[in-house]
Amino acid sequence: MNKISYLLISLLMISISSFSLAQKKTMEPETLWEFGRVGGTQISPDGTTLLFSVTHYDVAANNATRQLYTMPVAGGEPQNITTEHSAGSGAVWRPDGKKIGYISSERGTAQLWEMDPDGTNPQQISTIEGGIGSFAYSPDLNNILYIKDVKMEEAAIDKHPDLPLANVAIYEDLMYRHWDTWHDYTFSHIFVAPYNETGIEQGTDIMKDQPYDSPLAPFGGLSHISWTPDGKAIAYTSKKLRGKDKAVSTNSDIYLYTLETGETKNLTAFNQGYDMSPVFSPEGKYMAWESMQTAGFEADKTRIMIMNMADGSYRDYSEGFDQSSEGLTWSKDAKMIYFISGHHATYQIYQLNITDGSISPVTGGRHNYNSVALAGDDLVGTRMSMSSPVEIFRVNKTNGEQVQLTHINKPILDEIEMGKVEERWIETTDEKQMLVWVIYPPHFDANKKYPALLYCGGGPQSAVSQFFSYRWNFQMMAANDYIVIAPNRRGLPTFGQEWNDQISQDYGGQNIE
Repeated sequence: MNKISYLLISLLMISISSFSLAQKKTMEPETLWEFGRVGGTQISPDGTTLLFSVTHYDVAANNATRQLYTMPVAGGEPQNITTEHSAGSGAVWRPDGKKIGYISSERGTAQLWEMDPDGTNPQQISTIEGGIGSFAYSPDLNNILYIKDVKMEEAAIDKHPDLPLANVAIYEDLMYRHWDTWHDYTFSHIFVAPYNETGIEQGTDIMKDQPYDSPLAPFGGLSHISWTPDGKAIAYTSKKLRGKDKAVSTNSDIYLYTLETGETKNLTAFNQGYDMSPVFSPEGKYMAWESMQTAGFEADKTRIMIMNMADGSYRDYSEGFDQSSEGLTWSKDAKMIYFISGHHATYQIYQLNITDGSISPVTGGRHNYNSVALAGDDLVGTRMSMSSPVEIFRVNKTNGEQVQLTHINKPILDEIEMGKVEERWIETTDEKQMLVWVIYPPHFDANKKYPALLYCGGGPQSAVSQFFSYRWNFQMMAANDYIVIAPNRRGLPTFGQEWNDQISQDYGGQNIE
């Protein structure tokens, strides 16, 4: 082959490469509906296998389909274990690892089902009247708890049965509405029933006749509730207040219910702010939980509290750590706690050394970790960024090495040209430094002028971090030839509590300046 032929082939390859690059799409609203949304990550009891869900949306049909997958923590191809009976929700491993439990409405009401780890042999386990919301096996597999709404107040139709079509709500006390939801006269209660894989019937309401919720409304879930490792007691989060006190207070507490005696004890009566999400050390000696100190303040620093269950003594292990902490996970030897914390508009995995009280980051980078779990000698977490939806990563506890395990959205991402995301530190009017994200159009030309979008989000007191949003997607904004400017102004977390608090009683002040 002569030199001219080589030259022609080279030019052709360059042309094909350039054409391929030019053909890449930019983010559109429709693209967001194409992504598979990864969730529900669970680790098998032996620490070797992932269980997770992927939800896909069909715009034309106006519905969603959830599928379940398993894959080795060591890496490999995900295996779809979904059957027509198992496309439910809340899938978890049974403590012995021999079954996967999940909620399905296949036969009418939402009930507990189980299947083999490969998705075969699905069986309905519970027959609870009215169905259940969520569930958790006891570690010894002798019992199961489930969440169910209990009606304890009269609705309009109860008070006026002669007016069945009246579209009214009648309330005589607070709180009758939270965020965008009216109170429905029911309360979320915890029930306990003996576990039997051949059938579970109505259990015992451990909050009987109590007009309180557990988990807490409107955002609480099973993370607010925990079995003790011996399976003999349940720690749960509840705010046992009524009327105005309930409306203005953040004073939730952690209660311990003992199955044998039926007795309930308030473990955190000493604190007047939020107490929630208890997690027991593997041997049951300690309970860690998330706590806010200031009464009535929903955006206080979330502390790591640890209680000695033998004598009730406790300690704030995050004292001096000017960041909030959540998603607490014990190590097997109970010497470490792994958790999520925000720093400079990213969320990373951190570790607390119980022995010396030191706190240090495990991961770093321009991304957000949403969760962390123990998987053998490694950690597993879900991670996202402004340029990538959630995927699952394995993290080395010692050196922080991060390995992507799932690539659910790789085919879509490979076809999209993302804009550059830049971190800038800007001097404020009071001579402090503020982190500002700048997101450029995918085909940015430095010689051109572009209109800008100023994104003043944040809640307040919610960081403009490396989130991948299906509501406020920066890449979609930039794809329309805008430069997006997203400042982490005053009143946003991950820059210390003082920075976060400076919006309080000054909403039009320095955060606007």
